[in-house]
Amino acid sequence: MTKTIIRPAGAAPAVGPYSHGVRAGGLLFCAGQIPVDPATGQLTAGDIRAQTERVLQNVNIILQDQGLTMAHVVKTTVFMTNLAEFAAMNEVYGGHFRKDPPARSTVQVAALPRGANVEIEVIAHY
Repeated sequence: MTKTIIRPAGAAPAVGPYSHGVRAGGLLFCAGQIPVDPATGQLTAGDIRAQTERVLQNVNIILQDQGLTMAHVVKTTVFMTNLAEFAAMNEVYGGHFRKDPPARSTVQVAALPRGANVEIEVIAHY
């Protein structure tokens, strides 16, 4: 099996030695996305709703680069610095996965890169 490195035009730059995504077989593994605005390279200001929306927009940039949509996502992992904000994050998240949502894990972590409050990684199928 071969792997293909995915580096979409228009995506926020990686903040470390990793790829935005890797295609292996019929799956696309997307690196965790934080709420960095690709236009400015800055962390999105605002509450967990605004940050979750930006994160999911960043995920969508990677998916669209590969001709995929959120409907192709089969698994997500959500990392949050404060699970007390779960309901607000979940409200925004649910708006992106209205029908047949993917499997999901959500965990609270001590910190995320660049001071983000949420990070989401996804696995999608072609």
